[in-house]
Parts: sequence; structure tokens; C-alpha cells
Amino acid sequence: MRVRSHAKINLGLAIGPTRPDGYHALATIYQTLALYDLVTVTAERLPQNAASSAASVIQMTCNDARVPCDARNTAWRMVELALAAMKIVACVTIHIEKNLPVQGGLGAGSANAVAALIGLERELDVTLPDAVRLEIAAKVGSDVPLFLVGGTVLGVGRGEQVSPLPDLPELPCVVAAPPIGVSTPQAFRDWDARQNLSPGKDAPNKIRTSPLTHPTASDRLEELGRRWAAALAAAPQDVTPASGVFSEKDRAEELLLRLVRAGIENDFECVVFPLYPSLHGILQTLRTPSSAKSDALYAALSGSGSALFGLYATEAQAQAATEQLAVMDVPALRTKTLRRSEYWQNMVEVEG
Repeated sequence: MRVRSHAKINLGLAIGPTRPDGYHALATIYQTLALYDLVTVTAERLPQNAASSAASVIQMTCNDARVPCDARNTAWRMVELALAAMKIVACVTIHIEKNLPVQGGLGAGSANAVAALIGLERELDVTLPDAVRLEIAAKVGSDVPLFLVGGTVLGVGRGEQVSPLPDLPELPCVVAAPPIGVSTPQAFRDWDARQNLSPGKDAPNKIRTSPLTHPTASDRLEELGRRWAAALAAAPQDVTPASGVFSEKDRAEELLLRLVRAGIENDFECVVFPLYPSLHGILQTLRTPSSAKSDALYAALSGSGSALFGLYATEAQAQAATEQLAVMDVPALRTKTLRRSEYWQNMVEVEG
């Protein structure tokens, strides 16, 4: 069973206080993309008479040497937990063909985990209940559950509590993937350090005052989540342009504008960009490609980076951004946003 393992971007990400379990409270909007890795799964049940004494065997390979092929891998952990939930003992092999950047903020490893689960279920002809799937996914990683929904998704809690939102219309997207490794745990530590600096002290880089440092930050995260969801839930007639001619482009542009007005942004930018100034330069290129006739509809850092993205009204604008990044020697990937229906229709590539 070969399964497409699609990437995601964070249209926005708001960081709240540290929770008792050590994680930060978050509010984010995930968006799946047409970019994908390929995850191939084969699975064979052990004979029933041996199941009582045998243990499952998992083997993994990958075309990228940087990817661990043992229990550290999210796909391995997902399969291991899924087999336990199914109460099945099996021999499973997983091969990951990497096309997406490793540790780039695109959720590639988390998507691999869900693809492995889908492949395992198809191979064994067993489908776990949705609630069990989501529970296992949350144990594997904070952004794993979003890939069990697809499309445009609201994430709260530590990002693992997911709800489907009205899908953003399909848009051309350019993902910049500079060869820079950004540590997410360190980015959180840097965020905490900045919020703990007293207002009277000057820092080398100006600190953005954030309402999320207020004692009621969790309430504000909930408020942001509601605002973002309301912005995307705008009815088509509410976003019809003055000309009276309605198009998907018009709707996409207006919905993104509504999100910006609702306060959508990525809090990681204020701690990542001072450490990696080149990322901020790349973002400016994505926002305003020099050879394009107009700016991006929206551009931001994805997760803690280092990947950044721009969303555009036309393919020509996306091409202009790609060409400008090439001049800067910044690797870039042309793609598009992927709606929920297409996400699920295209997931299984080959059934064997």
C-alpha cells in the first residue's frame, strides 16, 4: 500500500503560557498542501496460533539518511500503537520516500505517521474508530492529528485538539525551504525568555508586546481561535466583490484579509528572525517578488521554520516568487493548497 503523505503549513500560530505538562498552549490554523512524501506499507498478520507468544516486527527504510529508521520515527511509533489498539500481531515494513524538507516546519514526519496508519489499516483490512485514531495520533505528536482531518484545520490545546474549518479555496503556494535547522524546543525557550524580560529593559532586537503574555493568555487563545474560525466561515455572499462578479480568487483574497484583520500571525517570527535574519529577507521576497505585478495574498513562517510560504492569486505571481528565490539561491517548491476532499481522494496512490 503506497500512501501520499502531504505537507502542511501554519497560516498562523499563537503561543500561550506553559501548561502543567510542560507544553505550551497554542492556537493555530493548519493548511494541507499538495506537496507530499510517499509512504509504502506492507503488513502480514502472524499465524493465529503464534499470536499469543509472538511480538510484532517492524522494519523501516528511507531514502534520506537523516531520517531515523527505528522507534524514534513517528511512523514507527504510530504503527506500534495502532497494532496494540487493533490487538493484532504482525510483520510490518515501512518505506518512506522523502520529497519534503526534514525538520522544516512542514509537518513531514507527522504526516508520515498518519500515512503509515492509513497504509497499515488498508493492509490488514482493519479500520480503527476515529476517536482511537485521534488518541493515538496525539500520543505520537502534537501536529499528527491534523493529518487525520486535512484541508483547513483549527488546532488548539498543544495543537493536537483539531477541528475542521471551512476550506480555504485552492491557491497557488510557494514554499521556501532554506537549508537552516531551527530547533522548535529552543524557539519556545527563546519565546519564554523574551516574555520574561521586564518592559524597562532594552534588548538587542525590539521585543513585540504580545497580549498572549497576559495572565489571561489562555482565554485570549480561545478568543483568537473563535475569530479565525469566524473569518473563514464567511458565507460566499458576504465576500462578493463590489463588481458583483464572484470568483474563488475573490473569495480567497477576502478570507485571507479577514484572517489578517482577525489577528492571524506566527508568534515564532519574533524569536526566529532575530537569530536567522536571512529568513526575514526570504519572507520579504515571498511577500513582494520584484518581478511580480502585485504582492502575495499572504506570507509567513510555517511553524517554527525554517520553511516559509507565500499564497498567491495567480500562478504567474507564484512563478515570479520562485524565480526571485532562485536568484537568491534559496530552494523553493511550487505547490497549491489542498482542500479536505482532495486530500482524502488523493491519499492512497497505489493499492496492492
